[in-house]
Amino acid sequence: MRLIAVVFVVPLCGLSLLAQASDTENGKKVFTQEAQPACTVCHTLADAGSTGTIGPNLDELKPSRETVVNAVTGGVGIMPAFEESLSAEQIQAVAAYFATVTGGDK
Repeated sequence: MRLIAVVFVVPLCGLSLLAQASDTENGKKVFTQEAQPACTVCHTLADAGSTGTIGPNLDELKPSRETVVNAVTGGVGIMPAFEESLSAEQIQAVAAYFATVTGGDK
């Protein structure tokens, strides 16, 4: 029985890592290209090579996934809401991207 359990657990862990990598790649694409205006215009994020100064420096802020989802969905301060222009999947992907590259969920 233990051998069978190991056989099933390993592939599931591998799929989880693939999904996480995919979210990170998709999230970077949303941050740099798909959101309009692009997030890079306002935010600094080293991984994306962006140096915007209108919004907070995301490398320093290290926002959690939940914080990013809330901010991107509903807007905050002068940042517009992207709920109507980005899909729920795109918003989740960009949240996963920030959390991964900034360590925001640690």
